[in-house]
Amino acid sequence: MDKVVMALVAHPDDIEFVMAGTLFRLKELGWSIHYMTIANGSCGTTEYGIEEIIRIRRDESIAAAACLGAEYHESLVNDFEIFYGETLIRKVAAVIRRVKPSILLLPALEDYMEDHMNTARIGTTAAFVKSCTNYDTIPSVDPYSEDLVLYHAMPMGLADMMERPAKAGFFVDVSGVMDSKATMLSLHHSQRNWLNQSQGKDHYVDSMIEMCRDLGAMSGKFSLAEGWNRHNTLGYSRTALDPLKGLLG
Repeated sequence: MDKVVMALVAHPDDIEFVMAGTLFRLKELGWSIHYMTIANGSCGTTEYGIEEIIRIRRDESIAAAACLGAEYHESLVNDFEIFYGETLIRKVAAVIRRVKPSILLLPALEDYMEDHMNTARIGTTAAFVKSCTNYDTIPSVDPYSEDLVLYHAMPMGLADMMERPAKAGFFVDVSGVMDSKATMLSLHHSQRNWLNQSQGKDHYVDSMIEMCRDLGAMSGKFSLAEGWNRHNTLGYSRTALDPLKGLLG
């Protein structure tokens, strides 16, 4: 299995909230990291015009990817334009075929907002067609047949849209990389005022740490953790692989 992992989420800073600790742990093990948000963060502000916030959030994402040592991939649409449809699936599938990840990290399939859930669905379909020779991507990229395993992160707030508590299949200890994870999230400077005004999260880095603390308590083993659920491997790999749990769980 090639040591390539791709994180695919909805918005700038989503990776930092729910995945970055695991990515730092994989980086320590020599894995190549790829960073992509389908949406560009165009609505994450009450201060800037649309073109300016898109530029700001792109710059912040590039800086965060660099902090992680990850390859940055460009966003595809504006916020709230992530719909489960043919064109977007074909564009995401092209990126997955170029990257050829062995592990794909996605948002939870049940979360508090549609952009997150639609990204999870788009990612699962775009990954499924990686080896389909009759499926054309945008732009056209040759298929690949190596095994790929998908994992879904925990939803924001650790609950679905009906406020039902989310459960993790396994946990990754992120205690030793929390400073790096916090630094990476703090690079999204534009979000402090927005998250305070829209969600009452003035200290958004503290909110992220608290979520990791709650997951650590759920694990019964770690002080700070991220939680994961493995997607059904049928159609993605030839055997029921579980590399992330085997490496870090």
